[in-house]
Amino acid sequence: MELPGGIDITPIPSDVEEALRLSHLRIQAFQDRWDQPQIEQFVASDYELVFRVLRWIVQQRLMTGNRMLEWGCGFGVVAALGSILGLDVTGIEAEKRLLREAETTMKDFGVPVELVWGNFLPAGSESLSQNPDFPSIGHRVPCAYQQIGSDLDDFSLVFGYPWPGEWAFHEAVFTRHGAVGGLLVLFCGPNDVRVWRKVAND
Repeated sequence: MELPGGIDITPIPSDVEEALRLSHLRIQAFQDRWDQPQIEQFVASDYELVFRVLRWIVQQRLMTGNRMLEWGCGFGVVAALGSILGLDVTGIEAEKRLLREAETTMKDFGVPVELVWGNFLPAGSESLSQNPDFPSIGHRVPCAYQQIGSDLDDFSLVFGYPWPGEWAFHEAVFTRHGAVGGLLVLFCGPNDVRVWRKVAND
């Protein structure tokens, strides 16, 4: 799906800007700590750009419903942004330390988001990968969907930040398990947010 030109320079509300500024400071402080092991798989995305893309999706009414899921939510900033935009958001995270940080993020933003510990991959998704060493496959934690009480195809929008080389795997998982008409939004690197819609013949 093609994004509109200039979306990366559209204004962001001042209260959202301030909340993101504080989130960046918390993330930097978390990553600078020497008294705890680093979580190598946690890398912050460009939250400002992601907010602009999500806002455009909401404004254009491109979603078939109101439920959003964040795969590997980390600090939960993208999940919080979705909630600010009026979406019913769930975030899945395999690292309990990050999940605790995400709980703080929701308090800072003042938004309701369901945060769930577990694996964001639906059962059996590993078979869709041609590389068994992808970081997304390495989480030895329970599948989160039973705890949520929903399947992947119950969500109208799924957001993820795949590691380099993983985006096609994430797209394959969404194509197999996502909702027809649903949107997959991936942050793939600097100035690179991609949006796919699943169609009936996928």
